[in-house]
Amino acid sequence: MQGNEKIIVGLDIGTTKITAVVGEMLDDEINIIGVGSHPSTGLRKGSVVNIESTVDSIRKAIAEAELMAGCDISSVYVGIAGNHIKGFNSHGIIAIKGREIMENDVERVIDAAKAVAIPTDREIIHVIPQEFIVDDMESIQNPVGMTAIRLEAKIHIVTGAVSSARNIVKCCNKAGLEVCDIVLESLASGQAVLTNEEKELGCMLADMGGGTTDLALFKDNNVKFIYELTVGGHNLTNDISIGLRTPLPEAEKIKIEHGTCVPQNVKSGATIEVPAVGGRAPRKLSKGILAEILEPRVDEIFSLLKKEIFSNGLENSFPAGFVLTGGSVVLNGISEVAESVFNVPVRIGEPNNIGGLKDIVKNPAYATAVGLVIFGSDAACKIDFKETDAHGLNTIITRMKQWFKDII
Repeated sequence: MQGNEKIIVGLDIGTTKITAVVGEMLDDEINIIGVGSHPSTGLRKGSVVNIESTVDSIRKAIAEAELMAGCDISSVYVGIAGNHIKGFNSHGIIAIKGREIMENDVERVIDAAKAVAIPTDREIIHVIPQEFIVDDMESIQNPVGMTAIRLEAKIHIVTGAVSSARNIVKCCNKAGLEVCDIVLESLASGQAVLTNEEKELGCMLADMGGGTTDLALFKDNNVKFIYELTVGGHNLTNDISIGLRTPLPEAEKIKIEHGTCVPQNVKSGATIEVPAVGGRAPRKLSKGILAEILEPRVDEIFSLLKKEIFSNGLENSFPAGFVLTGGSVVLNGISEVAESVFNVPVRIGEPNNIGGLKDIVKNPAYATAVGLVIFGSDAACKIDFKETDAHGLNTIITRMKQWFKDII
């Protein structure tokens, strides 16, 4: 950031919209000073499919944020999502030989845990230590200074397709922006909307965007599990467009203004005006029809998430409940459907613990962008860069071994 290291920008490159949020660090508080957004047409299911369209949308979102914040933006923290994102657990062990554990020992044991075969078309995005084991003592969060014979580490490795990360960086570079770091969107959203109690006790977060629904389990102040489902709000819009025989832009407006996924909540006799295709006259239809279109799709999304949770044996891992966030969760009745599927308390998550223009961003749609600002503001989060592009693109492929300290 030009001459002001206290300004941090989060850039959420979504399937349906690109959002930039500008935050200013004042002591220990983050004040939001600028917001910009623009429709996105260059992505599909979280991945870039049209470079030029994406670059154009990024430029317009950044220009709007610059105008509101009154500053020039040159660097951003950017989110990544999509079905190419995969996570798995790993374990490493090293000998200490009865001396004190040092910082470099922590790095060595994490390196040992990272020593797993990864396909050449995939790259590590995050290394998230879960816990350390000092001899026979488990659940150690910071083993430095302890005396031990051996040190073990359990970590969660998040990987993504090299091409997807590279395309995101390329789009930002062509828009005149430097990428400080690439962050998994569900992790960023968790930073913005979850409480410390939820992250400690065990909470499942579902970030429902336009093209993807990102699932993450937070427990013991760590991320334990992630899953990317390539179904989101755009599928709901498409269902409305087909079911009501109306153009996609009109279907999106109907979803935002009148959408509900609980037929019982619709007042008897309530109607909506539906624009027709091909220049035909608009029609008036029962609002209940809209609910009957949306309910099965929303139920399907949550049922797919539940299937993944149960197949990994995590059904009892989130006693603090379920939190829904993202632009698609503003749909009326969506938390009711989620509660019926998961049989746990469900709430809608909005960005919190921020100042400034908080009334503007206090909306689930801004969760990822605000979370990216919080991520970037964390003093313990440091970035390593490594050149991997033959044409000179600075693609981020390694992370500071201890990025997790105080981040969650």
